[in-house]
Parts: sequence; C-alpha cells; structure tokens
Amino acid sequence: MSTLSLRLPNSIHKHIKEIAQREGVSINQFISTAVSEKISAIVTEDYILERAKRSNKQDFEKILKKVPARKPLPGDEI
Repeated sequence: MSTLSLRLPNSIHKHIKEIAQREGVSINQFISTAVSEKISAIVTEDYILERAKRSNKQDFEKILKKVPARKPLPGDEI
C-alpha cells in the first residue's frame, strides 16, 4: 500500500470528515472509495467509447427491428 500526501481546501476536508463520519468510515477509506469510484467511471467510459468504435449502425438497426412494437408499461410512458 502507498502513502499519499494530499492538500485539500479546508471546506472540502470539512465535508469529507462529516460525510465519512456519517457513513461510519475513516477519512482514508472514504477518499479511497471515492477515488476508486472515479477510476471505475473513467475506465467504463473508455471501454464504452472503444466499443462504440467497433459498432455497426446497420447491425444495430437490424437488432432493433426484432423488438416487438407494443404500448409502454405503466410508468414508462415518458
């Protein structure tokens, strides 16, 4: 495990401390989880963009044509 020295504005530190306390975790665990979630979001976005480059519009439209036409379920109208 690595050690990282991090400078944060007092206001952000205060929010982190309050939220971590409310969540019942240490500040270290809160920051570690937050960074992990951000990394996951970026990696997922990169994957989706890379996957989209391999897509084929004709194949997509062909698959969509297989979806039956029906009225939306209650609550899905919007």
